[in-house]
Amino acid sequence: MNKSTDICWYPLRVTYSRELLLKEVLDAENIENFIPMHYECIKQGDRKVRKLVPVVHNLVFVHTSFARIDRLKQSVGLSLSVRYIIDRETQRPLIVPESQMRSFIAVSGNYEEQIVYLDPAITALQKGDRVHITGGIFEGVEGIIIRVKGDRRVSVCIQGVMAVATAYIHPSLIELIPEPVAK
Repeated sequence: MNKSTDICWYPLRVTYSRELLLKEVLDAENIENFIPMHYECIKQGDRKVRKLVPVVHNLVFVHTSFARIDRLKQSVGLSLSVRYIIDRETQRPLIVPESQMRSFIAVSGNYEEQIVYLDPAITALQKGDRVHITGGIFEGVEGIIIRVKGDRRVSVCIQGVMAVATAYIHPSLIELIPEPVAK
């Protein structure tokens, strides 16, 4: 397995809130990418306008190889403005597992008002059950049960980067994922 050519999800930091500019470059190169977005009321003159903006500025998730990101940084001149998020334990670029990223996109790609973004430290401290959502708009999502604002929600966490919690999930739509048996 060649780490530099394997296709993975890499969270990248972009300076000066240029995440949408990087998205345009990635889209032009047909590189799959994701920026968590939400609606925000912005005052323009005397009126408020509802606008879709990034939830976390300077963050873009990119689904490609390490080598392709490095080539892109050099060819487009983005080397000064794009940085990998480094895993503190391995001192290597952080890689988000495919299933975790798909669940994260399924929840945060839905621009409803009930979605709550959380600091990953908050969800890391919770001792919740791992669950699978079996129905509704979040069907197929896997995450951890937490309580936010008094409601039962499912949290999907990108370790060390961010977490997102669904809207209230009815217990009939949640299936417990059994813990692996220790050998």
